[in-house]
Amino acid sequence: MNPLCNCQSLRQATRRVTQLYDQALAPINLRVTQFSLLVQTEALGPIALQPLAEVLVMDRATLGHNVRPLLERGLAQLEVGRDRRSRELSVTQAGRDLLVEARKRWRQAQDSFETELGKDAASALRGLARSLCSPARSRLTVKSDSTGPGRPYGQNVSTQGRISTSRDQALRGRRSTST
Repeated sequence: MNPLCNCQSLRQATRRVTQLYDQALAPINLRVTQFSLLVQTEALGPIALQPLAEVLVMDRATLGHNVRPLLERGLAQLEVGRDRRSRELSVTQAGRDLLVEARKRWRQAQDSFETELGKDAASALRGLARSLCSPARSRLTVKSDSTGPGRPYGQNVSTQGRISTSRDQALRGRRSTST
């Protein structure tokens, strides 16, 4: 593959960083993907799986794969959603208890990464990564063939033609219920 390929470079870097965080969380039998899922669910939950997948910039099937071990360990639970057709994920007390230790181990990995890269460079990298994942950047798409323009992952077109993501909808819903 081309050494100038943005995708390859980002994937290699994320694999390396994931290994660092996974190593820190291994003693409590947690992977960084599961840690992130628990943290986001605790912050947003209870939350339906599709909006959570979009907040995490993850497809629904991958989210389901990552949720399953958390459910089996009793760290999270799925309950009937507000509209009775969906299921909502929430963190259990056991999950919150584990997060106390997990956050300490996450902090160790975070400090190690920042020591190696430098705090300013790590901060700049996080900012760049956040900008790539922002709703404004979700328009990154490859032009399709003659059938029309490609549609970015996770976007819905309203009847007024406005594009919104389920992430936007989930965040708006959380703001309106928290006030």
